[in-house]
Amino acid sequence: MGKPTGFLEIHRSTVPCRPPEERLGTYDEFLVEVPVSHLKSQGARCMDCGVPFCQSESGCPVDNLIPEWNDLVYRGKWREALDRLHKTNNFPEFTGRVCPAPCEGACVLGITDPPVTIKDIERAIVDRGFSEGWIRPRPPARRTGKRVAVVGSGPAGLAAADQLNRAGHLVTVLERDDRIGGLLMYGIPNMKLPKELVERRVQLLREEGIEFLTGAHVGVDIAAEDLRESFDAVLLACGATRPRDLSIPGRDLAGIHFAMEFLHKSTKSLLDSRHADGQYISAAGKDVIVIGGGDTGTDCIATALRHGCRSLVSFELLPRSPESRSADNPWPQWPRIHRVDYGHAEAIQRFGRDPREFSILSRRFIDDGSGRAAGVETVRVEWSRSGGRSEMREIPGTETTHPASLILLAMGFLGPETRLSEQLGIELDARSAFRAELGRFATSAEGIFAAGDCRRGQSLVVWAIREGRGAAREIDRYLMGSTALP
Repeated sequence: MGKPTGFLEIHRSTVPCRPPEERLGTYDEFLVEVPVSHLKSQGARCMDCGVPFCQSESGCPVDNLIPEWNDLVYRGKWREALDRLHKTNNFPEFTGRVCPAPCEGACVLGITDPPVTIKDIERAIVDRGFSEGWIRPRPPARRTGKRVAVVGSGPAGLAAADQLNRAGHLVTVLERDDRIGGLLMYGIPNMKLPKELVERRVQLLREEGIEFLTGAHVGVDIAAEDLRESFDAVLLACGATRPRDLSIPGRDLAGIHFAMEFLHKSTKSLLDSRHADGQYISAAGKDVIVIGGGDTGTDCIATALRHGCRSLVSFELLPRSPESRSADNPWPQWPRIHRVDYGHAEAIQRFGRDPREFSILSRRFIDDGSGRAAGVETVRVEWSRSGGRSEMREIPGTETTHPASLILLAMGFLGPETRLSEQLGIELDARSAFRAELGRFATSAEGIFAAGDCRRGQSLVVWAIREGRGAAREIDRYLMGSTALP
């Protein structure tokens, strides 16, 4: 450890964002660059713990070698830090921007002080690696002759493809959309994850020998059984794309959309024409209600603001989280505390208040008389604990009607679409995900594997990367009898 007293002398300081009033007028990334001296001093806060919980089950899912590259950054050894980072994480430029950083929630320093700014340092390492030209195509030295199809080009599919290609297999990634990236491309807005970063990494993988096919909708345009006959193994990494619906009266009214439809169309139109084609669901001049929180709800808030919505409110069924850890949420668990994310800060800037309403239940959608949504009728609820379970009760007299001409449902996802499981005869688990044991990733169909959200349910990008890496290892073992993949 380069500075044994760093955590005692240096306070936590995160990489700043551009001011909300400045970034609301653009879809450009909201983070700003900081001096190397800042990153070095923040790296010096790492304690080089005897047991680094940032790498534990509560911390980083891909087991990043965090204390090592923190120390290397402090000592100015950026190239070595990049090598350490890439040992465990295929795409740190993605996780360094969109991951909520469970590693920081499990940081040992966080027991008594604010944790190390791990996510900021991770992003800075890989960004410097690209800017210095250290990250270059490295095709495998030999080929095995084995062919693997990867269905889906999100983080799980890309991570698996990268690993399998390194093992020398011939990998083809099939994506039903017109651009590669899956969730990374169309599910996360530009200001949070610039698409040129996704395209840069995809081009690198292409130059290393991976074949990418867009407009290849397996199960519709391409029979799933044809893949099994044409490839030695198939990995399903198609995500959990079935959104959770809200089946209350008025659900069939126009103007009610799933969050991912809203985000997907907005990003595609932005990339195609800077929204000139009008092929998106516009929030301009509308009263917008987002039902559901989480990252997807925040992204809807931020996107609607950039469209120029007239008003904005977000409903969350659960109560507001406490400002600090509660007694039943001890370290090193992920801290379930109240946070103001980038979209919330922007809404405060635009409208003067946090857009979130907590402990609120939507009862019915209101018809404007012509078949379009005009609002949502809600009621306040209160929560209590009984027998170890949370119970919800409506509060009489708190019924309210909220006007809205655009309503976005951001309540999570249920699992993968069933077309592939039906065509391939794959068993599903109790959550409607593809049944495939963790650590083996093999489905009930011979030679068919599954990884990412379609296997474990809706989760984080960093978990998808871990799943893709794990599945690649087992596919390599299946094809070759043994594996040297990490």
